Amino acid sequence: MNLLLRAAMLGAATGGRSITPLAALADRGFLRIAARAAALGELIADKLPSTPSRLSPAPLAGRVALGALSAGIYAHRRGRSVALPAAVGGAAAFAGSYAGAGWRAFAARHDFAVPAALAEDAATVALTRTAIR
Repeated sequence: MNLLLRAAMLGAATGGRSITPLAALADRGFLRIAARAAALGELIADKLPSTPSRLSPAPLAGRVALGALSAGIYAHRRGRSVALPAAVGGAAAFAGSYAGAGWRAFAARHDFAVPAALAEDAATVALTRTAIR
């Protein structure tokens, strides 16, 4: 699979759940445990009504940065240039954030918010796993 497609998949996944791709890329001891715990916490916190919108400026900027970071880490580990995959990952995180927010708003209007959130979780994990395999 093309590196830029994988970068886009990691970015889109970051738009859904900001920590999941980084947790999947974490490969050493405590870092791996901490990242996976943070990802699990995000999966839970995302369902709470008090969770701020991913489209607010700070969360959106964080998702874009983490999408770029995830794609850049992946490219670096493959011995490839980081700049273009990171840019693609950041752009895909931006798009994925808007797509996910739109999906969740649609689901809320049609009374299936929790199943929609769980479907988004599954899509995020599937995108991440597919990208890094």
